Amino acid sequence: MSEAHKNIIRRYAAAFGAGDFDTLRSLFTEDAVIQGVLGWGNIDEVAMPIWRDLHSAYGLQLIIEDMVAEGDKVAVRYTERGTFRAPFRGQEPTGKSYELVAMEWFEMRDGRIARRWGARDFASMQKQLAA
Repeated sequence: MSEAHKNIIRRYAAAFGAGDFDTLRSLFTEDAVIQGVLGWGNIDEVAMPIWRDLHSAYGLQLIIEDMVAEGDKVAVRYTERGTFRAPFRGQEPTGKSYELVAMEWFEMRDGRIARRWGARDFASMQKQLAA
């Protein structure tokens, strides 16, 4: 099962980077809960709007550096890259690019993501973007 879970996370990272929110949504259970640096809640009311805004503003890409799966859990360390190209939460774009470390922890259920926790080096991002 571990390799199947890893493949779902690979699809998640690819869909996120492509801005393919229909595929992204299909990878999560109906009752999925998402927790990240901007808050937590269910996927449709909280995560999808934030993810759309992040993708629009930064065009961020998640490059998987390490991934470990055991049972129904998957942990991932990414290199996240993007360019501040559109307004985000009151900040005007700088046109500058950034690269940082991001980590996510997933809980899988029935071949889909049921919970996701994320953390990223936001201070490094702000410094690189001079925002």
